[in-house]
Amino acid sequence: MTPMTARDADVIRDDRMARLALACVTDPADPRVADQVQAEGALAFWHSLSARRADSVWGRRVPGTRLDVVLAAMRRHGLRFVIPGDDEWPWSLDDLVHATWEKARGRPLGLWVAGPGHLADWAERSVAIVGSRASTAYGEAVAADLGADLSATGVTVVSGGAYGIDISAHRGALAAGGRTIAVLAGGLDHPYPRGNARLLDAVRTTGLLVSEQPPGERPSRSRFLWRNRIIAALARGTVVVEAANRSGAKNTVSWAEACSRILMAVPGPVTSACSEGAHEIIRDRDGKLVANAAHIREAIAPLGQETLPLVHGPARPVDRLSENQLAVFDEVPGRGGRTAEEVSIKCGLPLLVTITILGELEDLGFVETTDLGRWKMKSGSVG
Repeated sequence: MTPMTARDADVIRDDRMARLALACVTDPADPRVADQVQAEGALAFWHSLSARRADSVWGRRVPGTRLDVVLAAMRRHGLRFVIPGDDEWPWSLDDLVHATWEKARGRPLGLWVAGPGHLADWAERSVAIVGSRASTAYGEAVAADLGADLSATGVTVVSGGAYGIDISAHRGALAAGGRTIAVLAGGLDHPYPRGNARLLDAVRTTGLLVSEQPPGERPSRSRFLWRNRIIAALARGTVVVEAANRSGAKNTVSWAEACSRILMAVPGPVTSACSEGAHEIIRDRDGKLVANAAHIREAIAPLGQETLPLVHGPARPVDRLSENQLAVFDEVPGRGGRTAEEVSIKCGLPLLVTITILGELEDLGFVETTDLGRWKMKSGSVG
């Protein structure tokens, strides 16, 4: 691709390059940008910005934008720019066209992607696992286990690559040899945070790194919030493992709600401030309580395709008794004993039927007779 600068706007002649250029000068999730692109098309919007640079903050950024530098960085770092309409573009991100949260709206103009995975295919069956950066050992262990168990069964694990819950979820997925996508808040040429560089390099090698920010851009508070909408929209559901009341993970939850995604949360100790946000999601936001990967797979599966068996307590010896046998057995005391006639009266069955059933229960080892010919429960018969 020929190197170019933003000063040479005429070189940008197609939708892909126009979107790439616009992504370098506009802010994500700005409804005004989304509306202009929808109304004019990306190419016309770019040329109008270039022609009237002083009329808007976006236009004033055009002269300082070096697209040749961006393109060179893309080649150097093996990045591709995926846009709506591409085979690799996930349809789920189109929900961001209308999803709104605190005046932010708009699907990405495009995404920079690195890694061998196919973004659309991997997003088709995916779950976001998010939570606090200041996580506990409990939360990190749960996130890693969920990441491993989900990815081992073909579910893609999506998260933000941050410290704490995010990186634990990625780590679990990688350990299981499964699929994971890290959506970052800065350019993919320098994945942030640097403390997670080794693991994020592993994600790039076997999974996918994704960002709305061009190479060379650093994360900021607003960019973390903007990237949260991509995490939420990519996945079929969002699981919060640990989140304090003011955790950034709750912003992801808000975007998941705006995109009509399934909300889930893992409960924690009621004494832990790190779990207050997760408990609030269950209590006040109709989030599903999940404790393991099977719960999550059931929640995101199409109706009836993956249901869990009913949970029963441990099997008891009396479970195999018939209704009449159980009725007779319930009236046989543990001490002292009763005559067959007394048991018959208590259980409401005819005497001959009662005598027959008492004999069956004796053969099964549930009852026995005393020296006085009375019936009592056999010691140890019910555990």
